[in-house]
Amino acid sequence: MLDARLAALDAELAPLPGVLVAFSGGVDSGVVLAAAVRALGADRVVAATAVSPSLPAAERAAAAEFVASLGVRHEQPRTDELSREGYRANAGDRCAFCKSELIDVLTPLAARLGIADVVTGTNADDLRAGFRPGIRAAAERGAWAPLARAGMTKDDVRAAARLWGLPLADKPAAACLASRIAYGVPVSAEGLARVEAAETALRSALAEDGLEVRNLRVRDMGEDVARVEVDAALVPDVVARPHLLDAVAGFERVDVDPRGFRSGSMNELLPDPVRYR
Repeated sequence: MLDARLAALDAELAPLPGVLVAFSGGVDSGVVLAAAVRALGADRVVAATAVSPSLPAAERAAAAEFVASLGVRHEQPRTDELSREGYRANAGDRCAFCKSELIDVLTPLAARLGIADVVTGTNADDLRAGFRPGIRAAAERGAWAPLARAGMTKDDVRAAARLWGLPLADKPAAACLASRIAYGVPVSAEGLARVEAAETALRSALAEDGLEVRNLRVRDMGEDVARVEVDAALVPDVVARPHLLDAVAGFERVDVDPRGFRSGSMNELLPDPVRYR
């Protein structure tokens, strides 16, 4: 099954004269980038990583290292999603404004480079995941998703990354910093920096205490309340060592979510008609 889907992925990319890959630094867009190099050669592929306050500094550095390992040109254009009122307002459709900004920046960049196709790392599972306004916004602006067209699921993507020996194969999900801020709490550069600093400090504190964490989020729930999510197996250890939460600075109260880390957990706070439309 994987072989067939990889063949379908290659068939989507091979006919293109060139392609610009919106590379976030994650495994999905990383596999698209690697597949494009395999299909077209490095000289016909450009990676573009958007730089803004919503991108953690560590992610930017890791993205640059990965692109360099493939020998691909790496563009790092600045995006200004914070200039979009809908993004700052942080209602349930925030991701639509973010993706609109991204594609509105990448499309003219691709045109200047003589490239007609802008592609993203959306996979087949993403299309079935319910409320994903960002995917729709990107598609409406002409960007398309080779993984989804080839029917590749998240498991397929990780299997392909392992098959090709990519260092991203087992990388945990790393959504943008705005995903840490509860819907309805306005997004600002200061708020994004606060959650980034809190996560970095808490990860260091856990390591110093001998706790190896894979998934970690510090969620800004509003009213100066932070909610910490870690791997479910680590929750009892973190609860038993309350001094670790001192690392989460800038909030009046810090709670540990007893359910542990859940990707997209902020969507649980949306009313059902919005979440699944």
